[in-house]
Amino acid sequence: MIPVTPQAEPEDFDSLVRQRGLGRLAEQGWSIDKPPPDASALPPYWRQVQRELWQRYSGICAYLSIYFEWALGAQSTDHFVAKSSHAGQAYEWQNYRLSCLGANRNKNRFDDVLDPLQIAPYTFVLNVASGAIGPNPTLDDPTRALAEKTIQRLKLDDPATCRMRTQHVEDLLRGHVSADYLQRRSPFVWVELQRQGLLQ
Repeated sequence: MIPVTPQAEPEDFDSLVRQRGLGRLAEQGWSIDKPPPDASALPPYWRQVQRELWQRYSGICAYLSIYFEWALGAQSTDHFVAKSSHAGQAYEWQNYRLSCLGANRNKNRFDDVLDPLQIAPYTFVLNVASGAIGPNPTLDDPTRALAEKTIQRLKLDDPATCRMRTQHVEDLLRGHVSADYLQRRSPFVWVELQRQGLLQ
């Protein structure tokens, strides 16, 4: 995970999502700043802008920091503040994180992960040989603990994900892809190779 720059909401977001969502909450008599009685009953108006979310964030999963194709159907909208805990946040653009399905499912309704829109650079570091990631040793104790929890919660270090990272490193070192390509497709790996002085 690397810092993600917030992108502006689409011009039609307010009419397509926010106003429709808040209107529905008002019809139901549900408070916008409290948990809804049934989160599954919230109309998924955010799906109206899901492709726009993917485009504005260049197809990069906010948690895995990996590009994925829209056509694969692997994209999802994560509500960083869970809609089950804050009904109104279901319809706020700034609460959306572009996410691969797996990472979104792992995060679920939990609030014990770092926000990619707020983390500092180099919060996570890469072991190039194994593909594993860990908290930067220079972090203060509370941030390091939360970084470790983020890795556990999102399963950022599962074997398949570690293999994916090492494959990206190997592809670059063997000349199969360029550094520019790696930056677009696997930005966390690119940032770490650059930080560690492994990019020419």
